[in-house]
Amino acid sequence: MATALTRYHSLSDGLSREVGEIRTQMNRLFDQFFGYSPTFGLADQTWAPAVDMLETRDELVVAVDLPGLNEKDINLSITGDTLVIQGERREPDSHEQATPYRRERWYGKFQRSFSLPMPVQTDRVKARYRDGVLTVSLPKAEEIRPREIKIETI
Repeated sequence: MATALTRYHSLSDGLSREVGEIRTQMNRLFDQFFGYSPTFGLADQTWAPAVDMLETRDELVVAVDLPGLNEKDINLSITGDTLVIQGERREPDSHEQATPYRRERWYGKFQRSFSLPMPVQTDRVKARYRDGVLTVSLPKAEEIRPREIKIETI
């Protein structure tokens, strides 16, 4: 008689990843539901592009998925410790005279604001837009960067 082996996973294995994924899916569900609905008579669609924020040794990096936008349609600003990304994805003219059978892509204005977790050098911020992804590099302020201290022998 052959028996199959089943891999054992404890409750804590991957639990935080699964909870994070559930939270992401619920946020998208609520964004889609409350963003635009003819039933509620809301005129403007709202959407929130996906964002990753990563920290390296020397900088904070923010990557934003903005497919179908032109760099001229995106505005980026920093005020104090807040990074603001806003813009608009316009619906193609060919869609105005078509009857939609299914709509999963969002059009309209968006704005995302992020409190930066650390001081940055605002005069050295760089932004690149390539293949539908906006990447913002925010160099950390000098006073918070790790600095090696040489130990002298006496």
